Amino acid sequence: MNPGKLVVGNWKMTGDVARVQAFAAQACGELPALGGRCEVAVCVPHPLLMAAQAAWWCTPLRWGAQDCSAADDGRSTGDVSAAMVRATGARFVIVGHSERRHGRGETDADVSAKARRALDAGITPIVCIGETAEERDDHRAEEVLRRQLQRLVAALGASLGAVVLAYEPVWAIGSGRTASVGMIEDVHGFIEHVLRFHGQRDVREVRRLYGGSVDPRNARAIMACPGVDGVLVGGASQRAGDFLEICKAATGCAAGMTQGSEDG
Repeated sequence: MNPGKLVVGNWKMTGDVARVQAFAAQACGELPALGGRCEVAVCVPHPLLMAAQAAWWCTPLRWGAQDCSAADDGRSTGDVSAAMVRATGARFVIVGHSERRHGRGETDADVSAKARRALDAGITPIVCIGETAEERDDHRAEEVLRRQLQRLVAALGASLGAVVLAYEPVWAIGSGRTASVGMIEDVHGFIEHVLRFHGQRDVREVRRLYGGSVDPRNARAIMACPGVDGVLVGGASQRAGDFLEICKAATGCAAGMTQGSEDG
């Protein structure tokens, strides 16, 4: 079982070198006090990866990219390969975010190919899955999630245990709406069922996050849900104070889980 919670920030298309440096001054100094009970990373735009490496390399804060190409180095003008991302010291890369799927027309096959390329480069892909409001209203959420997961399983096979899955209902991203605790529990249970059905022997090896309007007010309740190994944070990750509060919530959940295990 993976120890602790994983908290990943996604700055989206925001930020500059000054913000990266300020984040180091504000957040990184407090992270050691969390005692290593959660893993923390922030995914920044490609031009800021080197700045993140310079500012964060000696802190507990890891960094990652927000996308990578499905192609290897070569004739893909404008793309950034997984190998290039890895060269910046990045540990993670987000692939399949809904803003890429729905805004750029990326398919399940595209997302799976990017995840494969990231793994080959030695980076952990954070693979986003989720349904739109229309798909949920039409009672097709499980159908959509099953399709997305099946393509990923087919592409990665036994390597699936090395990825991080992030359930991000499209209707919750940046909307201020968050899925209810009951819904999150149901979906994460469904994800576990699909992975088991497709031969994933130990689904605990696949870290599963929730994303979608996560903030300091709801983070602890979300991370207390069974099967939720952490959160993918959008807007709140751009504010060092809010991000630290979410990390503290993750640490509290991890401590509670450890105590529960010892009591058992």
